[in-house]
Amino acid sequence: MKNTSIVRRLPWLISLWCALAAFAAEPPPQLSARAWLLIDHATGQVLAAQAQDMRIEPASLTKIMTSYVVSAALREGRIRRDQVAPVSEKAWRAPGSRMFIAPDQRVTIDELISGMVIQSGNDATIALAEAVAGSEEAFVALMNAEARRLGMTQTNFANATGLPDPAHYTTAADLAKLTTALIRDFPEDYKRYAVKEYTWNKIKQPNRNRLLWLDPAVDGVKTGHTETAGYCLIASRYDGARRLTAIVLGAASDAARVQETTRLLHYGLRAYAAARLYEKGQTIAELSVFKGKDSRLRVGVLDDLVLSIPREALNNPERLSATVSAREPLLAPVQKGEVVATLKLAVDGAPLGEFPLVALADVPVAGFFKRAWDTLKLWLQ
Repeated sequence: MKNTSIVRRLPWLISLWCALAAFAAEPPPQLSARAWLLIDHATGQVLAAQAQDMRIEPASLTKIMTSYVVSAALREGRIRRDQVAPVSEKAWRAPGSRMFIAPDQRVTIDELISGMVIQSGNDATIALAEAVAGSEEAFVALMNAEARRLGMTQTNFANATGLPDPAHYTTAADLAKLTTALIRDFPEDYKRYAVKEYTWNKIKQPNRNRLLWLDPAVDGVKTGHTETAGYCLIASRYDGARRLTAIVLGAASDAARVQETTRLLHYGLRAYAAARLYEKGQTIAELSVFKGKDSRLRVGVLDDLVLSIPREALNNPERLSATVSAREPLLAPVQKGEVVATLKLAVDGAPLGEFPLVALADVPVAGFFKRAWDTLKLWLQ
């Protein structure tokens, strides 16, 4: 099976973005942190990175995976939001940040989720793990299984809270995969990450993510801190056009992680513009189909394709190129929505991203004579 490529330039981009002034190329910022990463959420484009594959201690960023597993258990009906969860002595005595639950209190799964997500309570986190899996150890096995499924190949969890452990580690790149999955798979549950404060047992605690107060477009995600991990922050910003997610790990202080994460997000906003390159259902290319009632097939994207494009490239559309790589030969039957090709985008020849192209119509199998004729054509080719 071969690939065939159709190279198409995008001259129409300049009409979409003619109002933009020319921007000089801007290098990514150098931050005061051990590692960082900025991605476009919709496409996974890496806009800036430093040591994204370096092994780090995630601290309370671990709770993003904990909440992901809890959300999955809720969706599957293994637990209910109004279910009263027992508070074990282990949960009650959990060190570090706390929700301040006690064994003699009635606390629901939903209340524990708020205690974990908003207050970053280690006690709430352990109680949730025990409610889902019976023990924290069994819950950690679920966390690691989800990590493998999500492609987090450089991650291993040893607990549900993020307390220091030599066997508890991840990378900025893996945390980006996890955060993207949380927002994509559980959008309703993700809304809780934007809540600024929560009160339990007459104790009001603010969300430690101070960017929720400083930037109204930031709607999450999570802070983390231990003496060995430093100060960490994952912030996701959605302005109605695109979502950027910034990960800053190992900053020197709370103020530093806020400042450096803000710098990273602002870089993404300055240096890149959101461009709707293709609309859902738009014909991007036509491919030849053999042994079908139709000989041509229109292909496009499943959803609007909005990318972060370097601003200076938008005023120089000759720098942008699109290549369609398709299966060859493409044989009927083909079903509408079936992935049949790949769209490869580049700026100055440097890859920008690859995106699946789907059939925009069904192509049923042709009759005997058309199939025989196409078989001959394929043989001659």
